Amino acid sequence: MRLIQFNDPFYGQNRRAVAAVADDGARRVHGAETVIALAALATAESATLAQAAEMRLGQEVDYDKILAEGRVLPPVDHPDPARTLVSGTGLTHTGSARARDEMHTGAKNKTQAGDETDSMRMFRMGVEGGKPAAGEFFGAQPEWFYKGDGRCIIVPGGELQRPAYAQDGGEEPEIAGLYWIDERGIPRRLGFALGNEFSDHIMEKHNYLWLAHSKLRQCAIGPELLTGDLPRDVQGQSAIRRAGKTVWQKPFTSGEDNMSHSIANLERHHFKYAAHRRPGDVHIHFFGTATLSFADGFAAADGDEFVIECAAFGRPLVNILRVEKDADRAQTEVLPL
Repeated sequence: MRLIQFNDPFYGQNRRAVAAVADDGARRVHGAETVIALAALATAESATLAQAAEMRLGQEVDYDKILAEGRVLPPVDHPDPARTLVSGTGLTHTGSARARDEMHTGAKNKTQAGDETDSMRMFRMGVEGGKPAAGEFFGAQPEWFYKGDGRCIIVPGGELQRPAYAQDGGEEPEIAGLYWIDERGIPRRLGFALGNEFSDHIMEKHNYLWLAHSKLRQCAIGPELLTGDLPRDVQGQSAIRRAGKTVWQKPFTSGEDNMSHSIANLERHHFKYAAHRRPGDVHIHFFGTATLSFADGFAAADGDEFVIECAAFGRPLVNILRVEKDADRAQTEVLPL
């Protein structure tokens, strides 16, 4: 089952709604205005999220109209954006090492043992131990980075802002895991969504120790939440359109058949920290990619349209790149008290 969240003016300007989406249309889910509210009901009923939605299906809604009017929201959020943690892992896909290694080869991150970069060492650790055997709880520890809180998530169809201080604003087509921490502090996986883990690759290439800075950008997820397990083989397409014409495109893959880590291993290393298990919090975690236009030497420009699509996830995730012209220095100036 796939779910969406949307603004519903039928119930008033500030009301929200959830709908279940299928290839033949969408139907409203009654009794829950948000996916988190539906998750709380599912937990109380010892049901899955899909089962809780199935029991509450109502009248049809016009999904095409909702999309066209820009009323679709990210597929999960929290009323307090500070209670959402957006993070991710890299070097998790079997094709991801080449682009990252080429990016970092000249960035002075060679190990003392030889010419292997730290990126390649991290990738190799995942290949050798990222999918723990039966009976082993933790496999190899992955790379981890922080992107922001809920305020960095842009709605499907919205504009991704490249800050004036940034050197690049490039797409990263990924799958994101969506989680809610229940009242007992247990992480509950709601499902998965398409994601654009928008980053600054030029900054990262200059010095791999700036990767943390390069990730502090906006991102987008959605429009649909896929419940249940992630398909083992995810095949999608990433494209950039300029003035209505496709100027770059490439297939991308995900799912455990194409990954050096298992989803369970990535989840366990993320939620092993007590701070990541605070009841009521929402987590958006990007699982990495092996495809990005920057690796092909393509530079996205103001007004470009990013399109990420995969049949398993329903409608494509579309966002527009906007480049900030001038930095507001007053926002970063520190004033003594």
